[in-house]
Amino acid sequence: MKTREIRELTTSEIKDRLKEERVNLDRLVLSHSISPLDNPSMIRETRRTIARFETELRKRELNQQ
Repeated sequence: MKTREIRELTTSEIKDRLKEERVNLDRLVLSHSISPLDNPSMIRETRRTIARFETELRKRELNQQ
């Protein structure tokens, strides 16, 4: 998900998606440890998406102060 798309979401939507992405990351890492994934770069992309969500949440938090 691109940063532009994340900015358009509401704060509650971002929090929900962040939870989903964290669960997805845990699932990917577990699957990869059991048997190699076909596309291990999905783990990296998921981590980056989580970071984008967290960055946007932090930015909104700082703007409120």
